[in-house]
Amino acid sequence: MTGWIVAILLLSGLIGLHLGWRRRYRLLALGQAAKPAGLTDALGVTDMFENMAEGVLVTNQKGIIEFANPSFCKLFELAAEPKGQTVMEAIRIHEVHELVNLLRQNNQVVQEEIMLPNLDQQFLQVNGVAIRDRNENHRGAIFVFHDLTRLKRLENLRQEFVANVSHELRTPLSIIKGYVETLLDSETDAESLSHRFLKKIENHSNRLTFLIEDILALSHLESGDIGLDQREVNVRQLAEGVLDGLREMADKKKVRLENGVPENLTLFADSQRLFQALNNLVENGIKYGGACVRVSATNANGELDLCVEDNGPGIPAEACDRIFERFFRVDKARSRELGGTGLGLSIVKHVTQLHGGTARVESTLGQGASFHLTFPTPQT
Repeated sequence: MTGWIVAILLLSGLIGLHLGWRRRYRLLALGQAAKPAGLTDALGVTDMFENMAEGVLVTNQKGIIEFANPSFCKLFELAAEPKGQTVMEAIRIHEVHELVNLLRQNNQVVQEEIMLPNLDQQFLQVNGVAIRDRNENHRGAIFVFHDLTRLKRLENLRQEFVANVSHELRTPLSIIKGYVETLLDSETDAESLSHRFLKKIENHSNRLTFLIEDILALSHLESGDIGLDQREVNVRQLAEGVLDGLREMADKKKVRLENGVPENLTLFADSQRLFQALNNLVENGIKYGGACVRVSATNANGELDLCVEDNGPGIPAEACDRIFERFFRVDKARSRELGGTGLGLSIVKHVTQLHGGTARVESTLGQGASFHLTFPTPQT
């Protein structure tokens, strides 16, 4: 995250500096500069570029490399600065070549993660910005490369540790639950002290089981190694299946469930994963919402918006930005009392992202909350 912020600040600074050296850069882009360091001299930041840990690459309007700092050459194991070459000639990375072409048409900051085609599994984050003159003519692009390999490896180690620990906890926990259930069956006096203690142990064992299952599910989703079994899914039928499975729970809490999804609305998705995400949202609505939880969907402008809304107490504005974080709870005491693990909405977010979609929440205190899962759909 720090590297990403540094990249954005650097690129923003370069754009600002560009306003003052547009004329000198035009000469460089046209091949009229007197030396390779002309661009950095024009910027007045030669030392900064030369000593940056991040790789810096500058191309002209034709996609020809005008400058590459030592860190860039080291990242791609280049013996010398590849000035005068195209990106494909210098490093043979298709993703970077595509970014160069993209910035010829778009005046925006672009970002992409790439893996180098070597045996070391080296990961890079590329941030790029187009340079244009006052007439919006393309004059080139500037790219900053961050080495994410160490962060990726640490993240993989964390995920493996969490998954391994969770797997190891499953066996002793299942044994504890088995013995507790046996003791409860043999305890005839429901008002006895031992019965109450055993019920406490059973309740907390169930909470641990739910937590471990959610941790394993989230770890599996975050790994990015899972495949989606995507096919045409009838969204109304899927929603009806979710509501039927939770109707008993809703009846106990006197919550009305409504299915407002139009007939024959379909989505190309993994039905099992989508069921998991929708089930988490509806279950949360029953636990923390008001008297009604409604599922609806709309399909317009190449996007399908799946919405779960309730008329409960709502979510504070400061919590809406963090609601999909792992273990984040709006009301920690109430969440634990109702058996929440704090991972359900994080699972929802990751399932949605796996389908190329986004998850968001809209809420006003005292007026309920609406959770929206937006998925891209092909336009016919």
